[in-house]
Amino acid sequence: QVQLVESGGGLVQPGGSLRLSCAASGNIFGIADMCWYRQAPGNQRELVARITADGIATYADSVKGRFTVSRGNIRNTVYLQMNSLKPEDTAVYFCTANIRPEAYLGFRDYWGLGTQVTVSP
Repeated sequence: QVQLVESGGGLVQPGGSLRLSCAASGNIFGIADMCWYRQAPGNQRELVARITADGIATYADSVKGRFTVSRGNIRNTVYLQMNSLKPEDTAVYFCTANIRPEAYLGFRDYWGLGTQVTVSP
């Protein structure tokens, strides 16, 4: 069984920084893209950043130049470095990974439970 666990959320002042981490564990034969999404109260869930297995990263326009997504040396980890945080970045942040659990199974998306990020004076 595959699990994704996020960590690193918290309360930070505007202009501050946080680094989110996500680790996938369990039966993992292969991992493709890993992503970070976020959802603020009353809003739809939005894609913040994506990184491929080859390390190619893409970002939402709202976070370009402020956020950096990276894969860990251990292939089943992903990070989100968030700088120059704004109150509008406040949301629950979710990690997702496209994982093939076994050689005879296809890829599917797995989600973590999320970590709260609050940006407030």
